[in-house]
Amino acid sequence: MKQNIANTIEILKKGGIVVMPTDTIYGIVASALDSLAVDNVYEIRKRAPEKPCIILIGDIEDLKKFGIILSEEQKTAVKKYWFTQSSVEGPGSVSVILYCPEEKFTYLHRGTNTLAFRLPQNADLQQLLKETGPLIAPSANTEGMSPAKNIAEAKKYFGEQVDLYVDGGEITGKASKIIELHKDGSVSILRG
Repeated sequence: MKQNIANTIEILKKGGIVVMPTDTIYGIVASALDSLAVDNVYEIRKRAPEKPCIILIGDIEDLKKFGIILSEEQKTAVKKYWFTQSSVEGPGSVSVILYCPEEKFTYLHRGTNTLAFRLPQNADLQQLLKETGPLIAPSANTEGMSPAKNIAEAKKYFGEQVDLYVDGGEITGKASKIIELHKDGSVSILRG
């Protein structure tokens, strides 16, 4: 990931689209706070318009950018999933769905009034996110196809439609676990 990080950051800050390794698999990423960039990812990926994307954040404080204030119970649960080494999945590899009713984020939540966030534990990725701000990060594939395991596969999907490809070698990870976190701190597992 160290390959030309400054260029990656610049492209993402300008609303560009990048295919790069995330903490799980290759993602097609763009600024979550740029509605045009988000719409471009949906178009390029042929993503179903009603499906929200997972958002990678560099710090738990980034949730406030989406108008999300965690209850004490939610903070306890989030810490268990994002910061505890003993977590079965490993820290950070869990995407947490939170209630987000703000209308200005409809382009992200797609009418579901919820958003899924993940705080990766990979130090390089976390640093990148602190520079770029939150990024949407659906898997690098067109809708219904298998996630790209390398840049060659990603290029077959997206060709010249992407501004930058960041080569992280062969990645055969799996998508993150997805849980819904309720105000009382209780959890519903949506993808194990």
